[in-house]
Amino acid sequence: MFAAPTITIDSRLSGDSPSTIADDVRAGLGRGRPCTLAPKYFYDERGSDLFDQITELPEYYPTRAERAILNRHAPAIVERTRALELVELGSGSASKTRALLYAMAGAGRLDRYVPVDVSRVPVERCAEELTDLYPGLEVHGLIGDFERDLVHVPAGERRLVAFLGGTIGNFEPTARGRFLRTLRALLGPSDWLVLGTDLVKDPHVLERAYDDAAGVTAEFNLNVLRVLNRSLDADFDVAAWQHVARWNAAESWIEMRLRARRAQRVSLPGADLAVDFDAGDEIRTEISAKFTPERIARELADADMRLVELLTDPDGLFAVSLAAPGQ
Repeated sequence: MFAAPTITIDSRLSGDSPSTIADDVRAGLGRGRPCTLAPKYFYDERGSDLFDQITELPEYYPTRAERAILNRHAPAIVERTRALELVELGSGSASKTRALLYAMAGAGRLDRYVPVDVSRVPVERCAEELTDLYPGLEVHGLIGDFERDLVHVPAGERRLVAFLGGTIGNFEPTARGRFLRTLRALLGPSDWLVLGTDLVKDPHVLERAYDDAAGVTAEFNLNVLRVLNRSLDADFDVAAWQHVARWNAAESWIEMRLRARRAQRVSLPGADLAVDFDAGDEIRTEISAKFTPERIARELADADMRLVELLTDPDGLFAVSLAAPGQ
């Protein structure tokens, strides 16, 4: 007989409260140029749905490449780590980790899944789906900002902590180093990190991946303005902005920006802020850093983790790293 499934949804969302959004927006838009917005505000329910669509686009290779790596290597990862539970940061619908979950269940070692995401709806949906699929599985969903709320991840042993999709590239270098140290602090002596990183490649391939012909990425980028309109009672005219994606070779990252089509004044009462934009002014909404294998190993070592294995897809587009606490 299987034990009854257990689902716990723990909401610790400090990062999506109106006061924190207001603080972030004042810091990003209210202190002169360059203007920035935090990419975490893409992911309301609509933004999450749009991103799921992006992952299926022909131009957007990262999801397919990472999935190919995990489909091929998940059993070996599970055998090597002997993990009993999977902690996934930025889990969404758990689509990125299905191969790991399947391999753990096949090995008879899937005790608990801990999805961490800013959006409640996909966590609840995947919890119900996975407990139906894997009888006896415990799911402990954490609704929170993985930059602030990882202290609420439940304690455990023999865990795989997965941070996939290349999301680590959304951090600027200093913040990335700080976050990798936070991940290191989360790891116990029997835990492992599975890290997805996009690799440096032809800039034209990169730019197409972030500016698809169907315009889904553009709509995803523009959706952040709708989030601010709703959350801060702002009056962004979404039609007055256009999506821009370009490769920054000096920093080795793709930048997504929103460019003003005309001069405008935007009021954000919820942030006690009004901002004047000229035609052509831009707001940077996301960076996506690209890595070399040497850089991955160096940055992990700087955070007191050792790179045990670097796995790539056949075309060398993407990498999944298996890392352990430094020794």
